[in-house]
Amino acid sequence: MQQPSTYHDVECGFTLVEMIVVIVIIGILAALGGMFIARPIEGFLDLSRRATLVDAAETALRRMQRDVRQALPNSVRITADGQCLELLHTVDGGRYRLEGPGNVLDFITNDGDGFDVLGALSATPDVGDAVVIYNLAAAGTSGNAYAAAADNRRAVAAGSDATSILLDDPTPFKRSSPYQRFFLVDEPVSYVCDTVAGTLTRYSGYPINAAQSSNPGGSAAIMTRHLAACSFDYYPGTPERAGLVSMQLQLAEEGETITLLHQVHVENGP
Repeated sequence: MQQPSTYHDVECGFTLVEMIVVIVIIGILAALGGMFIARPIEGFLDLSRRATLVDAAETALRRMQRDVRQALPNSVRITADGQCLELLHTVDGGRYRLEGPGNVLDFITNDGDGFDVLGALSATPDVGDAVVIYNLAAAGTSGNAYAAAADNRRAVAAGSDATSILLDDPTPFKRSSPYQRFFLVDEPVSYVCDTVAGTLTRYSGYPINAAQSSNPGGSAAIMTRHLAACSFDYYPGTPERAGLVSMQLQLAEEGETITLLHQVHVENGP
């Protein structure tokens, strides 16, 4: 007679209902786990984007600050829409000899032999650099180094050195500086915002022009991308108070937006 089956002889398994219940529970646990994991990851990515944007904006603003601090006094100018800032970049400066003995700078008659530098420049000036004396404004025809026939700007001629400067034009400067100061300018520099392309661009290596342009030519270098908005302001100040350049950049990427404001004091004593 056949004996009853033992426990080990009984076939074991899962029913379809049990499998469905397990799958549903696993799905719920996976969804809950994904929510807990996704939030920190999204937060990390957002923080990373913000940090990248802040770093890009700060780098551009520091570069602008360095140029603004090296600007010829009273040479900062900004377009009416606040999207373009231009300045005349100085590379050196000193004091000219106004009285003898020695080679003085003549402000009355043509001066074909240049002038002595009191002390010495940090290096021999390059031919073509401009000597500017007593710059008063960034507009107009008098006391404006941007003017086409500027009465306060002359190009450095060959034969100059760190202690003596020759000029390519002997015509006397119109005004003498109260402190006998002169500045050496190598080139104009422009910063131009393009919110359509999302870029802030630095232009250099182009000629000095009386009219300011948002596309001055020369060499172009992109300072930052992802530019959403930009604003430049200039407050000239007074003889007792330095001028102030205000620069604001807004960068945006994938829903993240940061805005940085930077202000630079400008020494305007010519």
